[in-house]
Amino acid sequence: MFGDKEAAGVVDLKVAHWVREQGFVLVSVGYRFVPRVDVMQQAQDVARAVAAVQANAASWGGDAARVVLMGHSAGAHLVALLSASPDIARQQGARPWLGAIALDSAALDTAGLMQRRHLNFYDRVFGSDPAFWRSVSPTDALAPGAPPMLLVCSTQRRDGSCTQAQQFAARVAATGGRAEVLPEDLSHAQINAELGQPGVYTAAVDAFVRSVGVAGHVAKP
Repeated sequence: MFGDKEAAGVVDLKVAHWVREQGFVLVSVGYRFVPRVDVMQQAQDVARAVAAVQANAASWGGDAARVVLMGHSAGAHLVALLSASPDIARQQGARPWLGAIALDSAALDTAGLMQRRHLNFYDRVFGSDPAFWRSVSPTDALAPGAPPMLLVCSTQRRDGSCTQAQQFAARVAATGGRAEVLPEDLSHAQINAELGQPGVYTAAVDAFVRSVGVAGHVAKP
């Protein structure tokens, strides 16, 4: 419902760590907000951005075949949805990517979330139609062939984000895919804001990125 792709807390540490230190190309993506559009249209916005990144990667010194998606909170839900159901992205012109990192979503099982007690803002985001809940639920939309996913979750939350991550990872594994859960003793905001700082957390995310076949290439003087 709100946010800014240029916000310092979104990009500064990530640019410092992945761009300046490792030579990655980092693209911070915006999308239209609810209630102007619904969540599926937001996913389509992100998919079109992925297609644009792939189309322009070579001109930026990148490789269109070596893309990893990352999102926090609502963004985590969107990258998980696109990875669970790659057809959404293909319909918008995007090609397959190597992996996705979902930073602390409590809506990986959207339909399940909406059928139990939940925070009021989810009603404004997901509405009241169970069919729509299922269509935008990474758990319900999951299809074989999903790229590897890293599901970071806050152990400080009381709304079950780590439980959902573990259950979703099990569903991915049952389809023959790969999903890892990374619980962190950080708040929901810190999961995003502290990523890129030196330490075990950032190192774990780096290890996942390398494991899917992406590495930096900083030129040596």
